[in-house]
Amino acid sequence: MDVGGWLRGLGLEQYEAAFRDNQIDQTVLPTLTSEDLKDLGVGLVGHRRKLLNAIAGLRAVAEAPTPIFDLQRTWNKAGQDTAERRQVTVMFSDLVGSTALSARMDPEDLREIISAYQTCVAGAVRRFEGFVAKYMGDGVLIYFGYPQAHEDDAERAVRAALDAIAAVGTLNSSVPLQTRVGIATGLVVVGDLIGSGEAQERGIIGETPNLAARLQAIADPNTVVIAESTRRLLGDLFELKDLGPQELKGIPGRIRAWAPLRPSAVEGRFEALHAGGLTELIGRQEELDVLLRRWSKAKTGRGQVVLLSGEPGIGKSRLTAAVVERLASEPHTRLGYFCSPQHTDSALYPIISQMERAAGFAHDDPEQAKLDKIDTLLAQTFTSRQDAALLGEMLSLPNDGRYPSLELAAPQRRQKTFEALTAQLEALSKSSPVLMIFEDVHWIDPTSLEALSRAVDCLANLGVLLIITYRPEFNPPWIGKPYVTAVHLNRLDEDDSKAIIDRVSGNALLPAGIRQDIIERTDGIPLFVEEMTKSVMEAGDEGAERSAASYPSPSVAVPPSLHASLMARLDRLGALAKEVAQIGAAIGREFSYELLLFVAGRSSAELNGALDQLAFAELIFQRGLPPDAEYAFKHALVQDAAYSTLLRAPRQKLHARIAEGLEQLFPERASVGPELLAHHFTNAGQAESAIAYWLKAGRRAAERSADAEAARHLRRGLEMLMTLPDSTEKDRQELDFQLALGAPLAAQHGYGNPIVGAARDRAIALCEKLGDTQHLLPSLYGQYAYCIASGKIPKALEYSERCQSLAARTGDREARLIAHRAMGASLLETGEFEAARAQLEQILAIDKTELDQSLSVIYVADPHASGLAYLALTLWALGYPDQAVAARQKANKHALDANHANTSGIVGIYAGAQLSELLGRMDDVKSYVETLNARLESRVPLWALSCGQMLRGWAIGCTERLEDGIAMMKQGIHAAEQQVRFHSPHYHSLLAILEARAGAIQDSLSTIRKAKELMAETGEFLWHADVLRIEGELRLLFGASTKEADASFVQALEVAHKQRAKSFELRAAMSMARLLRDQGKCDEARELLVPVYGWFTEGFDTWDLKQAKALLDELA
Repeated sequence: MDVGGWLRGLGLEQYEAAFRDNQIDQTVLPTLTSEDLKDLGVGLVGHRRKLLNAIAGLRAVAEAPTPIFDLQRTWNKAGQDTAERRQVTVMFSDLVGSTALSARMDPEDLREIISAYQTCVAGAVRRFEGFVAKYMGDGVLIYFGYPQAHEDDAERAVRAALDAIAAVGTLNSSVPLQTRVGIATGLVVVGDLIGSGEAQERGIIGETPNLAARLQAIADPNTVVIAESTRRLLGDLFELKDLGPQELKGIPGRIRAWAPLRPSAVEGRFEALHAGGLTELIGRQEELDVLLRRWSKAKTGRGQVVLLSGEPGIGKSRLTAAVVERLASEPHTRLGYFCSPQHTDSALYPIISQMERAAGFAHDDPEQAKLDKIDTLLAQTFTSRQDAALLGEMLSLPNDGRYPSLELAAPQRRQKTFEALTAQLEALSKSSPVLMIFEDVHWIDPTSLEALSRAVDCLANLGVLLIITYRPEFNPPWIGKPYVTAVHLNRLDEDDSKAIIDRVSGNALLPAGIRQDIIERTDGIPLFVEEMTKSVMEAGDEGAERSAASYPSPSVAVPPSLHASLMARLDRLGALAKEVAQIGAAIGREFSYELLLFVAGRSSAELNGALDQLAFAELIFQRGLPPDAEYAFKHALVQDAAYSTLLRAPRQKLHARIAEGLEQLFPERASVGPELLAHHFTNAGQAESAIAYWLKAGRRAAERSADAEAARHLRRGLEMLMTLPDSTEKDRQELDFQLALGAPLAAQHGYGNPIVGAARDRAIALCEKLGDTQHLLPSLYGQYAYCIASGKIPKALEYSERCQSLAARTGDREARLIAHRAMGASLLETGEFEAARAQLEQILAIDKTELDQSLSVIYVADPHASGLAYLALTLWALGYPDQAVAARQKANKHALDANHANTSGIVGIYAGAQLSELLGRMDDVKSYVETLNARLESRVPLWALSCGQMLRGWAIGCTERLEDGIAMMKQGIHAAEQQVRFHSPHYHSLLAILEARAGAIQDSLSTIRKAKELMAETGEFLWHADVLRIEGELRLLFGASTKEADASFVQALEVAHKQRAKSFELRAAMSMARLLRDQGKCDEARELLVPVYGWFTEGFDTWDLKQAKALLDELA
């Protein structure tokens, strides 16, 4: 044990000389008493107490049983005896011409030459603290970065190689000697002890040693060749010759190589001085002024949003902290929300966490106490009892009767919860200005993003400054609003970086070379400058060359220089502190003392000592005291650095233990946050447990209408399930996932998206394979819904028939209901109106009161409400407009009872807006679309948005602004193509009419041709007669022969008559009658129109019937 390093980790390095002079080593240290410390010159009581606490931890380590996880064994003199992932620079040196020498020299003489050569190489390597791993006759294998890593291992390797070449060249031997060296840097697994005794060596696995050997083979005598991976770490430290891409035996592709010629004029090595901390913001005054000006506006009731973006470590959090510091003396309310990479799929995680902190929840609070605390918090904003119930439910708190019971469907509950959160913000802003900070939004979950978007939308007239921080990969949807300001943080210039170095170092006189090295390696990123300088200051005594820890895995998004610096700080704290950091990193960005204690299997005393070291070194923050303490890594990059060194096996064991701890210590998380356990079981490689939790997480998210999260959870579980061997149980589990996945995918991508069809199709195949009739019906219906939405009407009819066959076999009431619903809609789309009516009216005879109340979720929409919507269209087509309106009214009632977004969409669009369009009531068309959008807001299904846009565009084009209507219809048609092709021929024919009115002849004709093509392609002949009629009208309008128009009208009449579609027949008869009238054949026109009009017994106040009556009066 390094006693000096132990003292430095405690921040008590001033006593290092006294301990060394008094020969206090690792065996004596645990026995020291308070009197001993006084004798050593530790005069301050605080220092003695800190030392005694740490010494108690050392005693506990010595007395403790073997820990559950032996992640870091005791370091021996040679280094660690356990394997690690390391970024290592491998050097391979070879004596040129040794084969020829062996052929002509006495073996004893050759032995002396090779020994001298090996001594030269080893001497150069050791001067730069490399490690000679193996002598292989005339070759030497060397590691830089293991077992002791340094920040500048790549540079050390090149300097050692150049020195070795020079040294070998000066050997006084009987023949001149030359050497060549290859160097490569990369990720390896290193440290396994291979062999025993004198043959024992430390194995290395990976491509890097092979690459180094191959580069050595292409080097000229007395030269060094390095890989691109090494060259990137050298900067301008050497003058380099670019050798270009090289073909190397056994290495795929062409590898670019470089030859270092000599060191450049760059100075410097790091010196270890005392650590310091940043206490002020540097180089961000302009950005700070912008934020403070926006705060001044917000205080006047003009809400402001600042989007603060920049790469990791650029200073986003530091800048927001500076704002907090500047406003500390002003009366205001501050709200802080922190997104987490562990919770990107946990709905409302940052919002829930903030509210729990604001309420003062403690881990061991009983539910009653938490309810009391949340009541106290919400009383400050005069929160309604309904809102309190919603927020309590969001926090997964039981309703003990103090709140009203809310019987809300998931979509409505989601909507009301968003409204409650917005109301909280509004209430807070009325009492004082609000500073609201939402950090790391690149890790935000979709539901929180929606809540945040609502906050952005509502705060324009509130006294709120909202600062949102994110990395460049996040694309903020709020840019362009008049009260939103985007601020991108650029890297600091050299002067500002020097100022940070001065603050961290306490203005110590660092050598110019070291200062410049820090500036160049940190690239003006404030966090990197700060952390690098701290590492330099902690490295050791003045004059000692700085020492750093291992390189990280390149898969971790941390620059190598920063990662190495952070790992150096961890290593200097000792094996136990590093082990605790690794365990904490596996748990997550934040971790509790209780869970850490369970996972680590260490005593409280040794755990406390390690955590104290980590906190003092500012690698973690601590909130509260053990055993109730909570910890968080200072930066996500610190967590990544600690986690990256773990090999797969210990990493999996860690995650398994973490999952076990979560289940035992925090059983509530299994129900309220199953995705967290799924994450740990996944990383533990425990597929069965992970799969079960991903399914649970997906279903729970879907129940809350968090469709994006639900789809992600379910896909993760499905991906893991596919890795298991085939079995009946696997098929059953996959069926559960496919059934659960269909609805979230449809909500995200549209019901006609092929990925929805693939999920439904797979579910059917699994049901048939398993003989599972219970789940076959929803699977068949789901595929019917996909086919009808995607314009595959014949296939939809096939699946409807299969639903009917299944219902006939089982006699089940639910099956009969669903079969009638599917068949009725399918027949409507094919233009078989009488048959469709018969099927859809059967739905009304089936009582659904005793059926599963989740039918809306299982079958896409409430079957009664949606069936009545299609019945309304069917009745209109058959010539019963008043009965169609009555069916619409019944559909509306069922839709309100269902409180389901897609159901509301179907009824609002088809029974509402589209029926109104057919009735010729344009104001009602607009009203239905606008009401639907206002009621559902963000929950409006994608397909309903596009269909609503088309219908509203038609109404606006007919009654207000023709060009605007055309633009809206085109936008809606384009959007619908990605989601649903339902009724697409009709929408195209309506667009053709508007284009004709605008004089766009070719566009209009092209659009009506497209409508006919779509009918043929999709099999949707519901609109066949009307499309033919409109085609005839356009032919007349654009000067075609009356014969062509006549042919279209005759065909329209024939189709409508065959379909018994009296409303379409009336329209076609009016078009033909007008043509005959214009030809002077009024009697013939009247004979055609009178029997069709006379058939009608209702709907005489509708547009078509009024037009027909007026035409008959004219013809009379």
